[in-house]
Amino acid sequence: MEQSRREFAKKTAIVAAGAAVAAGTSVLAATGESSVQDDSNNGVVVGESRKKEILYKKSAAWEEFYKNAK
Repeated sequence: MEQSRREFAKKTAIVAAGAAVAAGTSVLAATGESSVQDDSNNGVVVGESRKKEILYKKSAAWEEFYKNAK
């Protein structure tokens, strides 16, 4: 009985993965887009957000981290 549950779980996982791949390729085919990136933007998405993006704020904790990372 335990063996049949494992076999069922394996087959279900394989079918689900195959369905996900098939759905993904059909969506790409429908939109006409591919995973090939355009060389003009190097993969960077350019948006029109008015928010300023802050990646780093100088603090004592960051200074300690950078000092120990060297």
